[in-house]
Order: sequence, then structure tokens, then C-alpha cells
Amino acid sequence: MKLKDYVWPVIGLAAVVISVWLLYKELRSISLDDVIHSIYAIPTHRWVLAGLSSLAAYAALAGYDRIALLHLRRKISWLFIALCSFTTYALSHNIGASVLSGAVVRYRAYSSQGLSGTEIALLIAFCSFTFMLGILTLTAFVLLIEPELLQRFNTDLPVYVGYILGFGSLALVLLYIFGSWLHFKPLHIRHFTLEYPRLTVVAQQLIVGPLELIGAAAIIYFTLPAAGNPGFLVILGIFLVSFSAALISHAPGGLGVLELVFLTGLPDMNHADVLAALIIFRLFYLLIPFALSLLVVLYFERSQLLLRWYKKDGDR
Repeated sequence: MKLKDYVWPVIGLAAVVISVWLLYKELRSISLDDVIHSIYAIPTHRWVLAGLSSLAAYAALAGYDRIALLHLRRKISWLFIALCSFTTYALSHNIGASVLSGAVVRYRAYSSQGLSGTEIALLIAFCSFTFMLGILTLTAFVLLIEPELLQRFNTDLPVYVGYILGFGSLALVLLYIFGSWLHFKPLHIRHFTLEYPRLTVVAQQLIVGPLELIGAAAIIYFTLPAAGNPGFLVILGIFLVSFSAALISHAPGGLGVLELVFLTGLPDMNHADVLAALIIFRLFYLLIPFALSLLVVLYFERSQLLLRWYKKDGDR
């Protein structure tokens, strides 16, 4: 095994250790009983809304793959796309180093459908770009309405910095749309052909990318109490920061990173209530999908093994 194979696991482990240590300093005054009490205090209808938000988020994630395949002009059944996307994101969100772990699952699945290694690489890159486009779109929307959001993270940045970042994000999104409207010619790099997405594809990206993030943030919003709740836009903004930080850290499941950012961004809320909401988020968005994805992987590998056996028997 080469040295580079250890880089991302080491980075992820370091991020977890540092985040957990900082989180411990924040949580020393909170008892486990307080957190459990906060979980029991969440009304039933809020649990239902959180569950529906999780379903909406994973449905949008399936849209990432479908749009990428639409861009590549490849047709695969919607059920296969949904299962592959669900498994990919459920595993990568929990394992960490999402690009690498997601690539393994996608290659195993889509190669069985006849896609080449080059097409799968383009699909993975396109899905990642759709996610980034969603981040930029929502960042522009949130910061142009709530420019003081950055001050929640104990920064002395003036309000106009929020406007600058908001307009900057909006400019990048508009530039991407403008490039699609101009119909730029494909770029050929050795075996790769990078084709600018069509406007119909870009329009779907601009819907699906933000929808997934809104659904994930809504899980936390619906399970937070009304007392001290700054509203959905602020929760969404904090989620964008925390989720991005968790992905950059490559910490498995963003462990510690997600909690630390939320506790910092919600200083006026009861920390036990915030932790309770984040526990439910991990349950609905990470743990339950992770368990289900393992069943999907086992079923897929079993079907592939049986298929190979049938082919061998047919050749005899």
C-alpha cells in the first residue's frame, strides 16, 4: 500500500479527534438526561416531517445520477438509478472521503450496466458538480437575505462581506447558466470529452441540487424547538457551512464537525435541544440509510454472483 492511500483516512481521523475534543469542551455542562429529555419533547408530527424531509433529500440525490446519465445520453432504469444513488450516498456519507468511497460503489454498479470507466468518471464528476451548484445557489439565496449569518460564528466580519459572498456565489451560478446558453463546443482531453450541459440539464441541476440540501436541513429544523429558533433560512445557512466543513474534513459521517458548527452557530438555543436534533438527523439521514444500503449491496453482489454462475453453467 502506498503512502497516498493513508492520506485521507489520516485526515479524517485527525478531523474527528480535533472536533470531538473541541466538542467535549462545549458539552461538559450538558448531561445525557437533558439530551434524552429534549428528544422525548419533540412532537410526533415533527418526527413525521423530519422523516419525510429525509425521503425528499434521498429522492433528490437519486436525481443527481439521473441528470448525469441524461447529460451522458445513457438510459438506465429509474429503479436501478435510485438504488445505486441511495447506496452510494448512504455509504459515502458514513464512511467519509465521499468522492473515493462513492466512486467504488458507482463503478461496481454502473459497469454492470455497460458504462465505461470514462463515462462513470464523468458521471461522478457531474454529480459532484451538481452538489456544488446546489451549495452555491443556496449560499447566494441565504446570504442575500440573511447577510449577518456569518457573525453567528464568532467572527468580526462586517455585514457587507455576506453580501459580497452572496453576490459572488450568484455570479458563478449565472456564469454557468450563461455558458450553457452559449453552447460552448466540447473540450477533448485524451480519452475524455467534456461537453457543456444543455440548458434543460442545467435547469434540472438548479432544482435537484438545492432540493437535496433543503431536505437534509429540514430534518434538523423540524426537530428543533420553537424557543430560540432563528428560522429555516438561518438553519439552512448553518447547515450549508457545517455540511461543507464535514465533507472537507473527510471525517466519517462528519463526526464532531457537524455538531461543533451547529452549536457555534446557534448560541441562543439550548445545547441539549440542538444535540437532540442532530442525533435525529444522524438517525434519519445517516444511520438508517446506511443499514438499508448494506442490504442493497448484499442483494446486488448476490445477484451478480448468481449471474456469473449461470453464465459458467451455460458455457459448459
